[in-house]
Amino acid sequence: MCARGVTAYSVIHATVRALYSTMLPPETWDALIQAHDFDAVLGILSKTVYGPYLEIERQALTARRAVYQTKRHLADVYEKLVRLAPDPGRQLLLQLWRLYEVDNLKATLRGVETGASWDQVRYLLFPMAKYTALTPAEMERMVQSGDVARAIERTRATPYYNTLTHALERYQAEQNLFPLEVALDLDYHRGLWESINQLTGTDHEQALRIVGTVLDVENLLWAIRYRVYHHLSEQEIINYTLPLGYQVCDEDIRAIAAGASIASVVKRIYPNVDGLEGLSEQTGAGLTTLELALQRHIVNMCRAVFVGYPFHIGIPVAYLLLNEHEIRDLTVLVEAKASHLATETFATMLQVHPLSTRDDQR
Repeated sequence: MCARGVTAYSVIHATVRALYSTMLPPETWDALIQAHDFDAVLGILSKTVYGPYLEIERQALTARRAVYQTKRHLADVYEKLVRLAPDPGRQLLLQLWRLYEVDNLKATLRGVETGASWDQVRYLLFPMAKYTALTPAEMERMVQSGDVARAIERTRATPYYNTLTHALERYQAEQNLFPLEVALDLDYHRGLWESINQLTGTDHEQALRIVGTVLDVENLLWAIRYRVYHHLSEQEIINYTLPLGYQVCDEDIRAIAAGASIASVVKRIYPNVDGLEGLSEQTGAGLTTLELALQRHIVNMCRAVFVGYPFHIGIPVAYLLLNEHEIRDLTVLVEAKASHLATETFATMLQVHPLSTRDDQR
């Protein structure tokens, strides 16, 4: 990369390094996992980067609200790094950020479908204040519309309107949100590929390796879930997945759709991923093991980005993905502690669990 590129990334690189140092260390995870109850978890988190976000009235700090508050940290980080990133890398960060808006839109439509109130929906959403097409006020009006078609009409001024209206007829025929959600997911992921392809040089190489792997894993897991859990036809699986990828190609998705051995397809693509030994595709537990192994592969890949040449878009992307995985694990842990679940019930489900990390490094 030229000197201009180094200069462009110097500020965001220093910022990310500082943020990376605030991620929860193994000893904090050990303390959280062994915490006696939800209150003990809150006490531990109060001494971390998440502490300021949890400074609200204790009576209001339910497990759901605590998870929502921790997500505000990721939202703040996204807003800061988007502001600091040079173009066209900035466009990639914006597209990654839009995933949360897509998820918010899907959650809002589910609220409309089930007749939920705004109070029931609002803390299920990801907190977003900047760089959005849908405001919380607009999503509240969608929920209050009481009808999916009317709610979609309220998205007319957003990038999501055409995608939703094209899938609306099938929703109305089936009275199932699945076609709407799949349409949003596919449109979002195509946009993410476009953002990667706008990059050049080291930026493109790093984005393709990191984000391309995330997209591959999503696409592969879509195909597997559609076949195993939803029992979709071969053609439906092909229609509801992406025909492009980084290491996962169209032939792999078609093989899954046609009934090929899931274990053999996955091991051919990811021969060095730990945790796939003895993978059984006949049970939900086996597929959960597969998903965890692939997500931990992404976590380890993101950590590795911090070793080597630093002046590229891969550094902020890797940090944002690691922070996302950290918050996913905190969500599992908070809900488990609030429900008084035994440690062995949830600890193996953590994607950045320090014990798993140590095992991966042996």
